[in-house]
Amino acid sequence: MRTAEFEYILPERLIAQQARPRGTSRLMVVDRGTGYLSLDRISALPGLLAPGDLMLLNEVRVIPARLRARRPGGGEAELLLVRPLVGSAWEVMARPAKRLRPGAALTLARGSAVPRERLTEGTWSVEFDPPLDETALAAVGEVPLPPYIRREHGPSEADRLRYQTVYARTGRAVAAPTAGLHFTPELLAAVGERGVEIARLILHVGPGTFRPVQADDPLEHTLEPEDYEIRPEAAVALNRVLGSGRRVVCVGTTTCRALEHSLKVGCGRVLPGFRSADLFVLPGFRFRGTGALLTNFHLPRSTLLMLVAALAGRKPVLSAYERAVREGFSFYSFGDAMLVL
Repeated sequence: MRTAEFEYILPERLIAQQARPRGTSRLMVVDRGTGYLSLDRISALPGLLAPGDLMLLNEVRVIPARLRARRPGGGEAELLLVRPLVGSAWEVMARPAKRLRPGAALTLARGSAVPRERLTEGTWSVEFDPPLDETALAAVGEVPLPPYIRREHGPSEADRLRYQTVYARTGRAVAAPTAGLHFTPELLAAVGERGVEIARLILHVGPGTFRPVQADDPLEHTLEPEDYEIRPEAAVALNRVLGSGRRVVCVGTTTCRALEHSLKVGCGRVLPGFRSADLFVLPGFRFRGTGALLTNFHLPRSTLLMLVAALAGRKPVLSAYERAVREGFSFYSFGDAMLVL
């Protein structure tokens, strides 16, 4: 298996710059049993599920994780929060990372950020003054839209609202669990009325998930772990459904990754509690719990595309992507959806 096997051609015009109104996105349905592809709307989702299914949501909140700063010499810098460290420090992705110096404070819109230690190429431990509590972060941060969504003057208030699921509750994601962006409260209610149970977990989405694989061999790629929490009531529901042979429908690759990691460490049982998912899902992976997957269309050579290919097959997925291009579907975070059954 080579990384080049997960390439596809995408016209730039199909990279969604604005999201459709919630509940109106187009939907491509992929039947793993027959290979059949059908086109629909996300509003049809309840009818595509079966009574007795369980739909698994990631209710993490996206934080305003992108910070703009000035270096001591006057040049600009950009910091993307990755995860909190000890005290008031965070691990951040910095740009330009090579221009940062230990102890040389960066000036923020309010307060300062002091690089302390280079952690990896491109990431630093940075201490913030004042500490980045919710109020301070709201004052200095902005919506961490992916770089392929272009905003000449930065993200808008509409972006802040749209780049968040309607069921977001808590956490510190630096990127949205984008499959969930399609839902409205009414659509969620319709899923429940169909007889589909809903369970929720929290996976703190990090930026590493979305990095393209640069190595020729995907196995040489390092995928950063992401922290997640499964509460006891969700673990009970998942184990009950899986134990009875019913289907878990994962909304997004994040819920899939957390579920499969928990089943792996639990030897077939979903374990409640806090853990860190370091699971890299590639074709050949044996899924223990994911019976269906609602997801978006992902970047070429990405670990997310590889996960979808592991579930549905590389050739069928790439054929579905080619069909999506021909049909004018929109791609990536603000794009349309795919349902793998």
